[in-house]
Amino acid sequence: MSGAQLRTPLHARHVALGARLAGFAGWEMPLLYSSPSAEHRAVRSASGVFDVSHMGQLEVAGAGSRAYLQSMLTNDVTAIGPGQGQYSLLLQDDGGTVDDLIVYALPDRYLLVVNASNTDACRQRLAERLPGDVTLADRSRELAMLALQGPTWGEVLGPLAGPSPFDLDYFEITEDAVAGVPCLVARTGYTGEAGVELMCPWDGALAVWDALMDAPAPPAPCGLVARDTLRMEMGYPLYGQELSTERTPIEAGLAWACDLEGGGFAGAEVLRAQRAEGTAERLCIFSLTEPGIPRPGHGVVVEGDRVGTVTSGTLSPTLEVGIGMAYVPSEVAGADHDLSIDVRGKLKAARTARRPLVGTSPKKG
Repeated sequence: MSGAQLRTPLHARHVALGARLAGFAGWEMPLLYSSPSAEHRAVRSASGVFDVSHMGQLEVAGAGSRAYLQSMLTNDVTAIGPGQGQYSLLLQDDGGTVDDLIVYALPDRYLLVVNASNTDACRQRLAERLPGDVTLADRSRELAMLALQGPTWGEVLGPLAGPSPFDLDYFEITEDAVAGVPCLVARTGYTGEAGVELMCPWDGALAVWDALMDAPAPPAPCGLVARDTLRMEMGYPLYGQELSTERTPIEAGLAWACDLEGGGFAGAEVLRAQRAEGTAERLCIFSLTEPGIPRPGHGVVVEGDRVGTVTSGTLSPTLEVGIGMAYVPSEVAGADHDLSIDVRGKLKAARTARRPLVGTSPKKG
């Protein structure tokens, strides 16, 4: 099977729905089903469901788990207890980003949900400093994952689950049955909308998907393109574009996810120095003020000089203007700075902004 792309347990459903499939991080994944803009708008106005079973799940257990994760992850793991989750990052010793992830505290273990492309890198990095009283297990091929996102997520899930998911606050997690399948239900997502992520046994994913599709007002099946445009409107970084081993959380505007006061995690001293001294570049989010669509690789120009490169860009289905993110000199990375984006040889006027570009809150619902 060398070189073969992996498939999620929902592959047959994607084919039956006529999804356009393509390779992503070693997986054959649905890019779209109808159109990216229609799927995007469904999530903003009603609900959509994404197959994100390609994501990695690493389980950490044992008496020393909390102290170990506190030494490895940037955020303050001691601030979360059973039933809570937290956005965090795993770094190299030099502060470069191995991955951004969510860590969930469960009653008897921690579960780290990592990016598909970085599952091996995360596992290797965590294994480097694994103490004797902690175990690390890769559950990525055991747990499937569906993201039900949008303001009507509760109406869809209500008939299929018990009451506990509806008592969750943002970034909380519980165990419940969905369509009779045992699931971890987390009030998290990557769209900026209210919703849940459902993690279930690999062989239970079809039953959960089919039950969602049979709901009275079923969610729109959504592909990776809509997921990308939704996260760009929120200014959420994507590993491989905004985040990499060459970029630190300080440069990426993620200092809020780093315990810089008391944290002893790998790379902490580098980040503290960057916070004190500043960095040459920082990530900004921008929108065009004239027609055009920015794309990754397009140049960012200030007063006639190229000062940066677009990392992510698209036409926002909600705002109907071009939007994107880029690393630029720190002095122009804040909101309300004028830029130009070199779109195929034509300079398009743009302005930096505050995140998010679309005023939604995932805490609602």
